[in-house]
Amino acid sequence: MSGPALWHEPLVQAAGWSLATIVFYFLSKRLHRRWPRWWLMPLAVAPALLMLAAIMLHESYRDYIRGTHWLVALLGPATVAFAVPIYQQRGLIRRRWPLLMIGMVMGSLTAIASSWALAYVLGVDGPLRLSLLPRSISTPFAMEVSGEIGGIPDLTAVFVVLTGVIGAALGDVVLARLPLRSRIAKGALFGIGAHGAGTARAHQIGQEEGAVAGLVMVLVGLMNVAVAPVIVHFMR
Repeated sequence: MSGPALWHEPLVQAAGWSLATIVFYFLSKRLHRRWPRWWLMPLAVAPALLMLAAIMLHESYRDYIRGTHWLVALLGPATVAFAVPIYQQRGLIRRRWPLLMIGMVMGSLTAIASSWALAYVLGVDGPLRLSLLPRSISTPFAMEVSGEIGGIPDLTAVFVVLTGVIGAALGDVVLARLPLRSRIAKGALFGIGAHGAGTARAHQIGQEEGAVAGLVMVLVGLMNVAVAPVIVHFMR
């Protein structure tokens, strides 16, 4: 069997794309560890390398996701693992639950409204618009919400990555301009606005900021999954 024909075998493609994803991710992590710049974040570099590889091989996104679907399936166990930071920060939840609840509700409403407005300005409608709405929550929750409201989960995952990278980069600019002294406020800003990437950046600022960002990220995701059926009801 020739090389091109062998590559198009399903098992070979699955192994090739899976290996490329894992290798590119670890390489980008090492790159970012050495040069900690926002544009060198693994969430930005690894997808860029994968897109370049797909273009060079004349492959489509469908070919890629078919071979790496098992990696997406691992988001399920990752979602269950999100219970750990909630348990670890149960004391903070008891003390600050009114502030956390207000911040999560207002942050979620702002994210949904801004996504809807952006889609309207760009003339985006239908499933594409619905795929954009959950962009400000972490990937496992965002894909679940997208499927519930009629969006395209795989496309939502792309929007989530872009939001995380841009949000983590702009977070420092926002902090420099806003008079925020509270560590809780700083952590919540990154957790709500940039989910996983923002949480990583918050951990670089301080331990408490990172803990709050992770906690808020998880709680916002759970809240959005819970209210997704309500959103569907009002959209019908």
